[in-house]
Amino acid sequence: MRIYNFKLNKSKIFKAFFLICALVCILIFFHAGYSLVNEMKNNRQDNFVVEDSYFDNKKIEIPSNQYTNVLNEVHENLDSYIGKEIVFTGYIYRINYLEKNQFVLARNMIINPASQTVVVGFLSEYDKINEFDNLSWVKVSGVIEKGNLDGEIPILKINSIEKTNKPKDEFVYPPEDAYVPTSASIY
Repeated sequence: MRIYNFKLNKSKIFKAFFLICALVCILIFFHAGYSLVNEMKNNRQDNFVVEDSYFDNKKIEIPSNQYTNVLNEVHENLDSYIGKEIVFTGYIYRINYLEKNQFVLARNMIINPASQTVVVGFLSEYDKINEFDNLSWVKVSGVIEKGNLDGEIPILKINSIEKTNKPKDEFVYPPEDAYVPTSASIY
């Protein structure tokens, strides 16, 4: 019969356990970073492009989930979209320095997980806009034209406008290509 006498050194066990935990944490950290970078590469769209078929010489109703993508694309490639007709639902947002017939066809874009928002939209022109209250929801149809407001921008010339109810999801989300918020928000 053999008798074994084991003596446990608590200090060495603790050091070994700590070393193993540290290695596991480092491996998890690097794996998470690698996965995040890989996911960003796979999902990144260098340029959101509105397909020509999207604007097949007819009125196109822009869905809420594509509003900021279309808005961004039209701003970046204005000459390609002059004369295109769109339909969209938003609210009337008046700004003091605009002309009396101008307003922003606006939506609130969520910019961070805390649900902070900024107003985004097309600068729009309509001669009878004073018949509508500020912040009232409308559905508009209009043609994109080139305008000037501290530089060249798209202006939506309104052909028709009608009051409507606020949509179930009144918010829009940043364009698919890496949006960088301009506000000094802390997440």
